[in-house]
Order: sequence, then structure tokens, then C-alpha cells
Amino acid sequence: MKKRLNRLLHSDRQKPSIAAPGKDPQTEIHLSEDLNENLKLLQTVYADCSDVILHQFLIGEQTKALLAYIDGLTNLEEADQHVLAPLQQNIDAEHTLPNIRKKVAVSSIKDVRTVADIIAEVSGGNPVLLMDGQNQGLAFALSKFEKRGIEEPISESVLRGPREGFVETLRINTSMLRRKLRSPNLKIKPMNIGIYSRTPIAIAYIEGIADPGLIQEVTSRLQRIEVDGILGSAAVEELIEDNPYSPFPQLLSTERPDVASAYLLEGHVVVLVDGTPSALIAPVTIVSLLQSPDDYSERYFVGSAIRWLRYIFLFISLLGPSFYVAAVTFHQEMLPTALLLTMAKSREQVPFPALIEALIMETVFEALREAGARLPKQIGQAVSIVGALVIGQAAIAAGIASSPMVLAVAVTGVASFMAPRFTVGIAMRLLRYPMMFLAGFLGLLGLILGVIVILYHLLTLRSFGVPYMSPLAPLKRNDLKDVLWRAPRWKMNTRPHLTGEWNQYRQAPGQQPHPPKGNGEG
Repeated sequence: MKKRLNRLLHSDRQKPSIAAPGKDPQTEIHLSEDLNENLKLLQTVYADCSDVILHQFLIGEQTKALLAYIDGLTNLEEADQHVLAPLQQNIDAEHTLPNIRKKVAVSSIKDVRTVADIIAEVSGGNPVLLMDGQNQGLAFALSKFEKRGIEEPISESVLRGPREGFVETLRINTSMLRRKLRSPNLKIKPMNIGIYSRTPIAIAYIEGIADPGLIQEVTSRLQRIEVDGILGSAAVEELIEDNPYSPFPQLLSTERPDVASAYLLEGHVVVLVDGTPSALIAPVTIVSLLQSPDDYSERYFVGSAIRWLRYIFLFISLLGPSFYVAAVTFHQEMLPTALLLTMAKSREQVPFPALIEALIMETVFEALREAGARLPKQIGQAVSIVGALVIGQAAIAAGIASSPMVLAVAVTGVASFMAPRFTVGIAMRLLRYPMMFLAGFLGLLGLILGVIVILYHLLTLRSFGVPYMSPLAPLKRNDLKDVLWRAPRWKMNTRPHLTGEWNQYRQAPGQQPHPPKGNGEG
């Protein structure tokens, strides 16, 4: 028994749990026909596990049996009613696994043949039945555990649209996708990652729309992950992205099933991780990261105007303080005379150069924003806003910062909040610091050099083989209808071209509504 147990533990250490445990014929440990030996092996595997219950009983007062489950993950009422009670009353029937399948009123029953199979089923909340004289067992789908109800995602709230978001339970998340895309072409492939966590993961895509090469690439990147455990989608994102040193996200994270469904209809692949209320979407572009669900909930000209406003403030969030530092330090001739005199009067009491002043104020405002995010919800927002006002006014009164600098930092902070994705906003906030240094030392020349470096990085960046700046670079004219503006739905006849094979048309042409014609009656 000890040799078999050592083989099991050795296989868990040496072979990462990319596939289901126990599927390697060289390392799988088959069950014995002797129930006592199986019991001792399970007691050794689950030593010091007080929540693992190994319940022994008799089937029909004749055959020894064992029901293994984890207290808190298994529906004990259903197990008592549909498994234990029928089996203990089964006196006359022959005690074989096929007869037990007929006797037990459970919709889903699996065969287990190895100890690793038992570990996988019991860890998932499914009780496992073992019998004396049988070298295999049965696992019953009777899992039950606490889960959070469906709520509106706080980080992606919308003015108009669905108010439901993903939760931490994988099967509920896949069902929410099924409810929006009621087609058998929606494929959901399961996978487990993590030697110890055995985290369930689902790869969702629409067959016939998603490129098979893209599906294979996503699957292969997930399969080569060899870690002890995966506790969230952020860990998966870091392990499968193209460029881990880029500040820009290369996968889109969303908590909204409608957003995930919309990307599935465009040929993207969605990765769902159990225990995380968000989905990862691949591939993505910088344009898709700047789009919001509200763009498609409003009239198309309103959505286009808001999108342009978002683009403008994106540049302000990156270059606002840097442009101010460059203008005040090197290029005073750019400013109108009246404004220059006002700024000079405001800065005459400030002992620091513009660069140091900007760094101090930006750091303080970022600290306030982070503190507001970490404080309880009831007081966090009030503390961040009131703190910014009080500290800004106090800094002006103390002569640490000038009024124009406080205004520039405040406008920049508001601009960074307009990014629909937090990952994009934090990337711009981080890049703001090197841009300020370049502006403080080289003026507008440094500002231009910094923009060129960022553009070069974006042009060379890829997300699962898709250019990050697509469809702007390389230019795809047909895809610009959902980039520079939000075209009416009746004009969006084609899907964006991602990689490889391409299912081009998503709707029939001629969907434009026409006003009714008069019948000529006066």
C-alpha cells in the first residue's frame, strides 16, 4: 500500500495536472477489490483531513460499502435520500454496480477506477461509493456549496443594458453564456490547471466563427502552464500573454456576460476560471480596450461622440502634466502673455521646479486614489474626493504647488477615470511618470520622443498573433466603422478580421430601416 501511495504522490509532483489525474497508465493506481485496502489507502491520502468523511455501511445487510465525501461540498440530504437509504434497503437484489445504478435516483453517475479519480471527484463535491469485491466505484453528482448570487458588476456599470455579472462559480458563468447564445455551436472545453488547486477552467468559442488556429493556440498556452495552483484569472493572464514586460493588457477582462457574448460572436475566445467573477477574452486590440458597452446602448451618433471624447481624454491622461511641465520649463513662448503672467505670479512662491512639483502632486493624488479604493465603500469615495480638495488647497496655501499645477493634475485624474478598462487606465498612469521626466529634461522634444517610443511598442505588440493597433495599423478600412466612430448596426455587416480563417458576414445586407411611405390620403 505504501508503495502505491508513493507512486501516487510522486506522480502528482512530477506530472503537472494538465490533464485529469490518473490518466497516465504508468502512474495511475487502480482500486483493489478489497474494500479494506482501499479504505486504508484513502485514510493515508486524507490523513489529518477532518472534513473528509469515509462513511462505512452495509448494502442490504450483506455487502460492505464505503461512501467518501467532503463535508461542506456535498449535498448530504440528497446523498442520504437518494444513495444511502435505497442501498441500505436493497436486501434481495444482487449487489452489483449496474444494479446500483438502476436503484440510485441520481441523474449523473460516473465510474471511478483509480485513487486519482476518487480524489478528483471528492474534491469537486461528488460523493464516491466503493464496494467490497468491486475494483471500481461510482461518483454521484451531488455537489453543493455556498455561492454568491448574480449581481451587477461594480467595475463595469452601465446606464442602459443588462444588470448581471459573472460570479465565482464556473458552471453558473457558462450557463449565463448559454442563455445568451442558445446554439450548439457554442463550445465549452473543460480543463484543470494546478497540481494542488486543480482549478477548473473553461475555453468558450463559437464553432464556425472562431479560427481553429486561434483555438489551438489558446489551448496550447493553457496546457503548458505548470504551477502549484491557480487562484484567479489574473494568474492565467500573466502566464499566457504574448509580452509579459508590456504595461498594456493583452487580454480583455470583463465581468459582463453580454460583453463576453459579443466578443464570441466576433470570433474571439473566452477563458473562464473557477473562483473568479471575470472572463478573459483573446485576442484584443487597443481599440477594443477603449470601447464601452454604453457605446452600443445609445444612439450611434451619441456613442461616436462619447468615444471621441474618450480618445481625447486618453491623451490628456497620458500627456497632461508632461505638457504643462514642458511648457513652463522650456517653452514659455507657447503660452499667451496674460496666461503666462498669471502662471508666473502663481508660481513665485513655489520653491520647486515644475518637474518636482508635478511629481509631488501626482504621487499624492495617486496615493489618495489608492487609499480610497482600499477603504470601505461607504467612506472610500468621500475620503478620496475630500482629501484631494483639501490637500490641493493646502498645497497651494503652503506654497508647495501652484494653482495651475493642481488644476492640471486634477484634469488628468478625471481623464484617467474615463478609460472603460481599469487595466488601460493604470497603464496610462504608470507611463505618465517617464513622460514627465522626459518633458522636464528635454521639453517638447522629450515629449515627442516618449510618444514615438510608446507608439513603436504598440505597433510591435501582439495579442495571440493579432496586431495590437489593428485595424489602424495595419490599416483595414472595412473595420474602421467601429473604431473612429460607432457605425449604425445596419451597417455592421461584417465581423472584424482577426487571424486565419474568417467567417466574414454576421448579418444580411439591407437591414437599414426605412420610413413608411404615405398612402396619398389627405
